Amino acid sequence: MRGTSQKNGLDGLALPVRKGRGALSNQDGRYESRSREPIDDGWSSLDEKPPSLRTTVVNDKSRSVITHNQSPDVPFDRSINPYRGCEHGCIYCYARPTHAYLGLSPGLDFETRLLAKPDAARLLAQELGDSRYRCQTIALGTNTDPYQPVERRLRITRQILEVLARHHHPVTIVTKSALIERDLDILAPMAKKGLAQVTLSVTTLDRQLARRMEPRAAAPQRRLQTLRTVTDAGVPTAVLVAPVILGLTDAELESIVTASAAAGVRAARYVLLRLPREIKDLFEEWLNVHYPLKHNRVMNLIRQTREGRENDPRFGTRMIGTGIYAEIIARRFELICKRLRLACDSASLDTTRFRVPASARRQMGLFD
Repeated sequence: MRGTSQKNGLDGLALPVRKGRGALSNQDGRYESRSREPIDDGWSSLDEKPPSLRTTVVNDKSRSVITHNQSPDVPFDRSINPYRGCEHGCIYCYARPTHAYLGLSPGLDFETRLLAKPDAARLLAQELGDSRYRCQTIALGTNTDPYQPVERRLRITRQILEVLARHHHPVTIVTKSALIERDLDILAPMAKKGLAQVTLSVTTLDRQLARRMEPRAAAPQRRLQTLRTVTDAGVPTAVLVAPVILGLTDAELESIVTASAAAGVRAARYVLLRLPREIKDLFEEWLNVHYPLKHNRVMNLIRQTREGRENDPRFGTRMIGTGIYAEIIARRFELICKRLRLACDSASLDTTRFRVPASARRQMGLFD
């Protein structure tokens, strides 16, 4: 099916399936004054092989790097995202709509036109050196993956970890990438001091489904291998089954948690799929092309867990949904974690070791 066109788009037109890309279209963001859409001009132009899309990276000129939140749904109040956009191309990614703020499409632009923060480590050192800063665990990978493919070359995430290690600052990481193994020389010593935890996100164990749904992320079995490698290095690990897609991946819930437990994880969490803003159309396009016979059932089940809608943004329910199907998933997850003796929340990390190196204090004095 790769590299072909399917007559299953929402508008009935052919949608090209691009190798290594998750989205099928590049719809304009909601803030644009104009919108564009493909039309069939009668000359079969839509059946032509689409041009290849190369990944481009430009520098983000943010003046700060720590983002704060007050959400009761997540176990952290601050995070760092080294990149905007994500080459992994996960079709369900809740971060896709953020590309609209940049004047870019949440579709193919999100996974091909990336912004990187090369000054992230320097900005982080400044913020940690501020006398008003109070230490709490920083989360990496809350919006886009800190170990997506461009990290191999740019090494921004590694530079951030080096700063955190110098300050004895606790960090949690969520990723789909085996590249995190590269940084075990930093993470393992931090973990010995209670300063690091790693979570691998696993959506499915079906390699073909994963290749279509998360085209440039590590294969599921590779993620399990990474969990074992990270665990054996002495770093506490967890698995995040996310998102659980009713009618498509929910049958794998127990097998994913069981396989992850065998790899050494100490904790497990899950998130039920929701489809905010542009993700709804992007996901439906993808579903129509790759799994057309499952489309109606999947979308109906999503709506039954979101009170008749595709998304419910309310705190307390947006991660786990509502209704009978959401309750069944919650109960199944509770039972498998209990049987495998896995915690259902993150480990507490040590915030008492935090310190600002003397050299950083002297440098910060220059800004007074």
